[in-house]
Amino acid sequence: MRLVSLSLYIERVDLGPVLTLSNTEKTFGALPAVAPTSFTINQGSFVSIVGPSGCGKSTLFNMIAGLEAPSAGTVQLHGADISGRTGHVGYMLQKDLLAPWRTVLGNITMGAHLTRGVTREDEERGSSLARQYGLGEFLAHYPNALSGGMRQRVALMRTLMTDHELLLLDEPFGALDAQTRFEMQRWLLDVWQSTQRTVLFVTHDVDEAIFLSDRILVMSERPGRVVLDLTIDLPRPRRTAMLTDTAFMGAKREILSLLHHESGE
Repeated sequence: MRLVSLSLYIERVDLGPVLTLSNTEKTFGALPAVAPTSFTINQGSFVSIVGPSGCGKSTLFNMIAGLEAPSAGTVQLHGADISGRTGHVGYMLQKDLLAPWRTVLGNITMGAHLTRGVTREDEERGSSLARQYGLGEFLAHYPNALSGGMRQRVALMRTLMTDHELLLLDEPFGALDAQTRFEMQRWLLDVWQSTQRTVLFVTHDVDEAIFLSDRILVMSERPGRVVLDLTIDLPRPRRTAMLTDTAFMGAKREILSLLHHESGE
């Protein structure tokens, strides 16, 4: 099935910070997981986090989502302290977690079902999202009839339906094959562009991070801390040819040398 691509590109304007972490850290007993970490994410931007396995990326996301309270420091959304409080951001995991007994439309509207009940307006909006992003023919299908990429699109639409400005995407394409993954990256950029959301994206794939992002935060080994805040100087919309661009390769070398503790020659 062909993925839908949007032809219109809207120039984004810097509207200031939406998320601010101030000396935010997390320990579990005597075990430090995330060292004091500070950064801001500007409204409408696409920022990726990369780092070694076990460096605390998911713990950092859990603190931003309010699932874990910081041991010290704060998490602020538009200047309001949301530390340890859930319900302020959209959060999508690598596993799609679709309910097998619910249709595509039923899964897209799951948030409303769990909180206040699904209205006709919810169903109409979910149907519109599905049609806009290539799943209009599958609204009545169940998850076992969908490919991996289609399931992830349903999961992202479910996240979009929460109406949160900030979306946390934790390796959403990690389980997909290379070709499907690249198609999903381009699709995600179309969705991000058309919805004007702010995205914080975790990945182990450096190429993926560069292709998608305005900035990349590189974390150290545990206890994780940000050791590089790199601006990606590539024009938008992103094109396949950029994967071999000089700026792309330069950013990749810088990130990989830091991740693998290699000094420049």
